Amino acid sequence: MLILLSLLLFASGASALVYQVLWLRVLGWIFGVTVYAASSVWASFMAGLAVGSLVAGRVGDRVRRPLFWFGCAELLVGVTASSSPAILAALHRGYVVAYPSLPHSLAALTIVRFGMAFAVLIVPTAMMGATLPLAVKAVTASGGRLGERVGVLYGSNTAGAIAGTLAAGLYLIPGIGIQRTFFVAAAMNLVVGLSAITLAGRLPVAGAPVVERDVETARIERSPLQLTIVLAAFAVSGFVALALEVVWFRVLTLFLRPTVYGFAMMLATILGGTAIGSYAIAPLLDRRRSWIGVLAMLEASIAVAAELSFRPLVKLQALSDRLTPVIAHVLPEWLGYQLAGSLLAIFPTALLMGIAFPIGLRLWAGAGRPDRSTVARRVGQFYSLNVSGAIVGSLLSGFVLLPAIGSYRSLTILTAVTFASALMLLAVSEWRRPVRLAAGVAAACAFAAAVAGSPDPFDEFVAQRYAQDRIMWKEEGIESTAVVHESRGGDRVLTVNGNHQASTDATTMYVHRRIGHLPMALHPNPRAALVIGLGGGATAGAVSVHGADVDIVELAGSVARAARFFEAINYGVLHRPNAHLRVDDGRNFLMLTLKRYDVITADVIHPIFAGSGNLYSVEYFTLLKRVLNRGGMAVQWVAGTEAEYKIIARTFLSVFPYTTVWGGGSLLVGMTEPLRLSRGDFELKLRDPARAQGLRDLGADSFDQLLAAFDAGPEELAAFVGPGPLLTDDRPSVEYFLSLPRDRDIDTTPLKGDIRPFLIE
Repeated sequence: MLILLSLLLFASGASALVYQVLWLRVLGWIFGVTVYAASSVWASFMAGLAVGSLVAGRVGDRVRRPLFWFGCAELLVGVTASSSPAILAALHRGYVVAYPSLPHSLAALTIVRFGMAFAVLIVPTAMMGATLPLAVKAVTASGGRLGERVGVLYGSNTAGAIAGTLAAGLYLIPGIGIQRTFFVAAAMNLVVGLSAITLAGRLPVAGAPVVERDVETARIERSPLQLTIVLAAFAVSGFVALALEVVWFRVLTLFLRPTVYGFAMMLATILGGTAIGSYAIAPLLDRRRSWIGVLAMLEASIAVAAELSFRPLVKLQALSDRLTPVIAHVLPEWLGYQLAGSLLAIFPTALLMGIAFPIGLRLWAGAGRPDRSTVARRVGQFYSLNVSGAIVGSLLSGFVLLPAIGSYRSLTILTAVTFASALMLLAVSEWRRPVRLAAGVAAACAFAAAVAGSPDPFDEFVAQRYAQDRIMWKEEGIESTAVVHESRGGDRVLTVNGNHQASTDATTMYVHRRIGHLPMALHPNPRAALVIGLGGGATAGAVSVHGADVDIVELAGSVARAARFFEAINYGVLHRPNAHLRVDDGRNFLMLTLKRYDVITADVIHPIFAGSGNLYSVEYFTLLKRVLNRGGMAVQWVAGTEAEYKIIARTFLSVFPYTTVWGGGSLLVGMTEPLRLSRGDFELKLRDPARAQGLRDLGADSFDQLLAAFDAGPEELAAFVGPGPLLTDDRPSVEYFLSLPRDRDIDTTPLKGDIRPFLIE
């Protein structure tokens, strides 16, 4: 029965992580992908787990067939989760309608988002939280080894979570889409639920006293103070674990690039270490040992390992070279580097955490009545407090620690908190005073040495990546990490999360400026414009010099602060009275704004980075079209492999059937009606000195030079991209780029058309 229930918890854990990935993505369409919005969703998810665990713990000790109720909880997860796409679609519509009447302060919106997400997710997440207490109660109803069973069940549930993370990120979402993935996960819940209900009749009825059959021949009675310290330590452990996850993800993103695959590898590594640790300790948990002392040393080891977690990254390339050929048999080779970085930085700490958690759970759950009539309640208490700590940790690290003191100091504070909990455990451990004192001194020396020998990971990254450059400015912001550096040649470069974003070199400057100047040259009289993404400001600045009122929406405040270093290429855009900066999610702004624009353009946003798929889908382009005035135009930069280029261009063309192609195929200009170009309109713009300068910067001193940048019309573009799939919110193929062929770069030379049909007298 232990094996069967472990399999059920494996499947339950897999479906839970699939839902987590899906819900965070779908709710991101509604509330945006800012840290504040995403954290509201994450907190509501975790709050549901905590509530469900606590309630199930109280109820689980009173029911006679806990496995039956475990099955019912799984069925309810499947039913409610499978209906969540329809519920979320209704929430989407309701949020758009209600938004104008909502208070627009950040605190108020965060509370509203949390409340709405919590209302949608409370039932399925609470049922997920209920499963572990009910499963533990079911498997221990007849006595036996409580510790071993707890360790195996928790490890199985976590191992399932690994499978769910990898399945969703590598196969399900790119393969069958988000909507169908919901139904696959729900079907898994239904199978688990029905199987549990069928098996329930084969387990003894819970609630009657049972004979204790632990390997431990004599129970060690622990005082209420000792048990309270254990419980408090694991509330702290939950806080530190999720806060560390935020720090790890922020720093490793710099090394591994911010892709969905990188995040999947990092999360899978955390879960993998936890599962292996739980399985490893499970056979030992019921033996007579001084477990609080052992736990104290584990927590101290966690503090040391976490403090040193980024030091092994100097071996990243070497491990990647060895690991890539090995994983190539089962996973795409591209993942070797991401997996190597995750293993070096995360796995040792996660392994120790996986060993520690079942020990703490065994100590707390096993301290109840000998007949185990309170085991479910105690498991529920333990798990809910651990999850509650995790909520606080994720919010505090993302909103306060990282932006205020950076990754290095945040890491040190978190490890110091862990070390303090280790000392608390050591103070109440079963060991004699001299042993406690010696262990404490040794642990303190090890932790002090770790702190002294731990480099600042952000500084280390900057030093490695830009060894030959002068660092002018850097900031670890809430949304992203930005660095401004100057090369030996004197060019300034902005990198965001380790990726090139802007530069003062002539080629890059022209590419970014052209995205802004071109639509202002093509539109007969643009009065209002919108720019999605600021970057170094070259695109937004180019739009602003043409005199239109310009709204700029930038996701990251750190990027906005970096733009002041690029006034030489951005026309001092942030000081222009006609330019208005808003730090927000661009897609969310489009969804909620009541304004209409003549021109919409965007700074270069690479589609393969995590979250960028939201800015390349049919739904996003439809939002662009919705806020365009009649005769308005939207400009889309597009590049990449042949498969990436064609699917993006095909998607854009499906929304804007009057699309024309410019700039060597890199710029698509979509309109609500056919393009019409007039020599007279263009020459009128040349009479304004500022606009004339902008046209010269575009390389269009004359109308004929502007026409020379034309490549093709909609018919030629349609023939070039051919029939095929589109990018949708449901199928974000380019963001999951390993699902597309990557063997050929795009060649746009066949894109040739005639400009004359678009000219008017």
